[in-house]
Amino acid sequence: MALDDDAQHAVPNTPGTREDGVTRRRPLPHRHVEETVEIAVPVPTAYNQWTQFKAFPRFSHLVQGVEQIRPTVTVWTIGQGPLRHRFPVEIVEQDPDAYLAWRGLEQNPSHQGEVEFRPTGSGGTAVTVGILLEPRGAARILTRSSRAARLTARLVRGELTHFKHFIEGLGHEGGAWRGTIRNGRVQHDQPEPPRSRVAHWPVG
Repeated sequence: MALDDDAQHAVPNTPGTREDGVTRRRPLPHRHVEETVEIAVPVPTAYNQWTQFKAFPRFSHLVQGVEQIRPTVTVWTIGQGPLRHRFPVEIVEQDPDAYLAWRGLEQNPSHQGEVEFRPTGSGGTAVTVGILLEPRGAARILTRSSRAARLTARLVRGELTHFKHFIEGLGHEGGAWRGTIRNGRVQHDQPEPPRSRVAHWPVG
């Protein structure tokens, strides 16, 4: 469903705390669309599978491929049939079992997004995806229309439903990355060895 601007959303780069005590490190100032799906697996299982970006084509009807470029940067190819679009995405914030935020790195159009993972009373997971479209030029007018918002919401809702069926069918994650990212940088509990040149990829 499309949402109006909400004054309770914090501005970018400032922490905000939800009612359940989980800190949102980089909440969007507002969202173009927001969709939630409840999944019958525990939060760690849903979160761990979500971090396996290269596995998205296994359940997504839109994602054709994901390439790792840098520890926090991936390149996504989306589309159907001969219509394909390839664009880079940077993970800017990530908290295990709670939150992940990203931003598109292409010049036009661009977008920001976030996904939250919350436990449900039944022991499952509520997964909420929020996306803010930031097109430029004539495309800005098109994305402001209610029709564009409905289309985007329908696509997000469909992809969340595919993810739900995929992970519930597996019953367990196919991998995990449990690191933390702050301002686009992977946080290490201990410093790497001085001579180490091995990248720590945040996907499986």
